[in-house]
Amino acid sequence: MAKQKNVQPTRRPAPDRRSPCPVACSLDLLGDRWTLLVIRDLLLGRSRFRDFSASPEGIPTNILSDRLARLLENGVVEQIPASDGTKRYAYQLTAKGSALRPVLVALRDWGLKWEPGTRAALKPGP
Repeated sequence: MAKQKNVQPTRRPAPDRRSPCPVACSLDLLGDRWTLLVIRDLLLGRSRFRDFSASPEGIPTNILSDRLARLLENGVVEQIPASDGTKRYAYQLTAKGSALRPVLVALRDWGLKWEPGTRAALKPGP
């Protein structure tokens, strides 16, 4: 009997993905005009819908709702009870979402170096 090689199965992209390329898959989730700004706000300690909509970039509320739903669906954020005791929810990053900190820090550093007039609120961190 011939010995079989240990062959890894080919990973197929999720049905809504363009390809199995990790860059393309990441961009499918994060590569629009608003999503990384929501992640930035979460890293800065914002957690409520009203906090995100009050950011200086002025994200429209319908787009914000869509982005938060997509981040929830993909396990980047989770909903938690609001700290003020209301029936509304707050959002926090999951471990998957927190792992985006170095990406945001790299984008911040690039912007500070190459885009005149920029300034940052996001501080370096682990």
